[in-house]
Amino acid sequence: MPDMSRVQKELVECSDRNKAISGVGITINGDDLSHFQGTISGPVGTPYEGGTFLIDIRLPDGYPFEPPKMQFITKVWHPNISSQNGAICLDVLKDQWSPALTLKTALVCLQALLSSPEPDDPQDAVVARQYLSDYPTFYSTACYWTESFAKRSSVGNEEKVLKLVEMGFPEDAVRTTLELVGGDENMALEKLCSG
Repeated sequence: MPDMSRVQKELVECSDRNKAISGVGITINGDDLSHFQGTISGPVGTPYEGGTFLIDIRLPDGYPFEPPKMQFITKVWHPNISSQNGAICLDVLKDQWSPALTLKTALVCLQALLSSPEPDDPQDAVVARQYLSDYPTFYSTACYWTESFAKRSSVGNEEKVLKLVEMGFPEDAVRTTLELVGGDENMALEKLCSG
C-alpha cells in the first residue's frame, strides 16, 4: 500500500493554487487514493503551447520506493510518448526514480520532456524518425495534434455532451466521462457503454 500520508502531502503540493505557478496539477480519480489524473500545461515556445495534457497516474503498492505508473490520456505527437497508447519513455519513471522525487516532480519532468524531446531514445520510432529527418513536418503535426486533442473548446464539448445525452446517457455521467478521457468522444462512448 502506498504511503498515504505522503500522498496527501503531495496532493497539497499540486493544488490549484500551485498549479498556476508550475503548470502541473493532480486530481483524485474517484475514491481510489492510488489513482489520479495529472494535468500538464504545454510549455511556451513548443508545439504543445496552449494545450492541457491529461496524464493517468497509478501508484504501485511500493510507492514512493517504486515509481508511479504514468501514461498520457491526451493524444500527443512526441518521440518519447506513444502516439497509440500514451506510454512514456522517461528515465525518472523507470530506473532513475528515487523516493526523494514526488508526483509533482515527475509531472514537471514530463513537462520538460515536452520541451526537450530525446529522439535517440524514443517510445514512438515513427515520430522520432520524423523529428530527426523532417523537423518542419514533425512540428506542424505536433501543433495539429495539440490543437485537435489538447485544446478543448467548451463549445465543442457541449456538442459532444448533447450527442451522448441524446444516446440516452445521463448528463452528469457524460460530463464526468468526457473530462476523464480528455474530451475524446469515442473513448467517452466506450467507457459509458462498458458501465
